[in-house]
Amino acid sequence: MEVTENGVGAIDGPTNPMVTPLLTDLYQFTMAYAYWKAGKHQERAVFDLYFRKNPFGGEYTVFAGLEECIRFIANFRLIEDEINFIRESLPGSCEDGFFDYLRGIDCSDVELYAIPEGSIVFPKIPLLRVEGPIAVVQLLETPFVNLINYASLVSTNAARHRNVAGKSKTLLEFGLRRAQGPDGGLSASKYCYIGGFDATSNVAAGKLFGIPLRGTHSHAFVSSYMSLDEIIDKSLSRKDGSSTCEDFVSLVQTWLNKIQWSSSLRGIFGETNQSELAAFTSYALAFPDSFLALVDTYDVMRSGIPNFCAVALALQDLGYKAVGIRLDSGDLAYLSCEARKFFCSIEKEFAVPEFGKMAITASNDLNEETIDALNKQGHEVDAFGIGTYLVTCYAQAALGVVFKLVEINNQPRIKLSEDVSKVSIPCKKRSYRLYGKEGYPLVDIMTGENEPSPKVGERILCRHPFQESKRAYVVPQQVEELLRCYWPGNSDKRRETLPTLRDIRERCIQQLEQMRPDHMRRLNPTPYKVSVSAKLYDFIHFLWLNEAPVGELQ
Repeated sequence: MEVTENGVGAIDGPTNPMVTPLLTDLYQFTMAYAYWKAGKHQERAVFDLYFRKNPFGGEYTVFAGLEECIRFIANFRLIEDEINFIRESLPGSCEDGFFDYLRGIDCSDVELYAIPEGSIVFPKIPLLRVEGPIAVVQLLETPFVNLINYASLVSTNAARHRNVAGKSKTLLEFGLRRAQGPDGGLSASKYCYIGGFDATSNVAAGKLFGIPLRGTHSHAFVSSYMSLDEIIDKSLSRKDGSSTCEDFVSLVQTWLNKIQWSSSLRGIFGETNQSELAAFTSYALAFPDSFLALVDTYDVMRSGIPNFCAVALALQDLGYKAVGIRLDSGDLAYLSCEARKFFCSIEKEFAVPEFGKMAITASNDLNEETIDALNKQGHEVDAFGIGTYLVTCYAQAALGVVFKLVEINNQPRIKLSEDVSKVSIPCKKRSYRLYGKEGYPLVDIMTGENEPSPKVGERILCRHPFQESKRAYVVPQQVEELLRCYWPGNSDKRRETLPTLRDIRERCIQQLEQMRPDHMRRLNPTPYKVSVSAKLYDFIHFLWLNEAPVGELQ
């Protein structure tokens, strides 16, 4: 990207070419016309994008999707074909001047402030603050909500899976085939990586985003073989290239015989499935440096594991090291423990260093609950391949992101509701995160734009936005302002540089580690406090009373 003096330069368009100004709801264009017709379209408006409740019954959310929003506004222009379609879609009474207006609009007069992508965020705090001509900003609403809603939801889902699996386990995203269409699959791979997953099976995501790829073979590969006779080229060079084993198949069979009659493993299995052995041998010949076998096509302990070990030991003789196995069915806790015992017996019986540490990967419709259950049962799984429940966000369909007008022409606006959770917090605001002595975040606080910033060591009153009795004094040991300028429009403010995907992922991991454990637990987590300053609290309730109609009893 080419960067100019104030940090603005040429930015690539959205990853998905379908993200255009027409990716919006019709009422955004009907409102734009009504604003234009009334001469209000250039009035300066401020909108907040936020959500009302953390997903999955938890008390935190991972913010994601910001980069795609910036890519969208950096390239926001309506082309003639799109304008013609809008003309056809609106009533015939719409004046031609409006379509001339649409030809000239872009986001050069829009300012966008946001919390950095990958941050841990909480309800009511603006994720984005968007300022600009009201008609233009209104046209950004639906795309922004769309780009952030799923991205943040699936990133949070990934983070929750990482939290329950633990830091030491490898997490693999295997959801492409079950995702909601191609874009759902690509987005899931990208945002699961941000949320703490280590790799994906999605090749397109690997190319587009640089995410590490992982994958081996399916049951179809195993069952496609009938016998060892199908292996034509049986030779395999040693890893160091010093010589060649002309009959790798015979070497594998020799090792299988040794395992079968070894003192520690005698009686565990009899005749293994020879077509499975052929498939493993063939795969090892193709990938001797990265041999990982799916061992549950026929019988895990009586065939899959012994066949894998025979091939792995033959590879070891030639200087290679097998990676491990994948379990895709059955009692994963029991089978992983039994497989580990088998590997440790091989290591001891044949003096093969670290064979007992062979990697065990588990898949098969895993989710938070099943991983938690495996942890409680005790298991030997090193890596989890997770698909359907992860990428579809099966436990919750949407985050519920909203986009609300909070100020127009410097006049604060409020949206009221009988449901207090849906009352908006008016005016242009600044948001801060206050940290305590132990380094944990204590509370997020919103203030009016012109209020003094909270200061380290100075006591500040934090109030619940709507519940009068909920309030507390905080003496912060660190103060972090949350909103940063990512699109300065025509202002002279410097634009924040968009971080790389790996940097966003690292931020997410660091922020998750920074949170207090009771906010992160799966069951009955402690709610994180979101507050407003005393001055903003008073103003909210003043405006509320001023805007709410007064009833009359008769």
